[in-house]
Amino acid sequence: MSSPSSSSSRQATRIPGPVETSIQQKIIEAFEPVLLRVYNDSSKHAHHAAMRASGGGNGETHFAIHLVSPTFKGKTSIARHRMVNALLKDEFDNHGLHALSLRLKTPEEWEKEGGGEMR
Repeated sequence: MSSPSSSSSRQATRIPGPVETSIQQKIIEAFEPVLLRVYNDSSKHAHHAAMRASGGGNGETHFAIHLVSPTFKGKTSIARHRMVNALLKDEFDNHGLHALSLRLKTPEEWEKEGGGEMR
């Protein structure tokens, strides 16, 4: 017999979709991150006209990416954003990616801010 607390403490495991998986793999290979968090925020945007017009999108249209990488050292914020956007061009052009929210830091910047989670 299981105790009531054991069943209530279970959490569903979320399996990333193909776009999220591709984003993670490409970023890991290109930026060798110290910290990487990819958040699928698509459900927050399903009510937008463009998403409704496409049947709500594919469920992988909007992401927030928090990335700490030494690759960003000496690069401006816009240059960092361009690097990530260029890396994910195929996802934008062919796989339904519509929007990214990016927080891109060097390890030194991240440590200066306390080195914790960035969300």
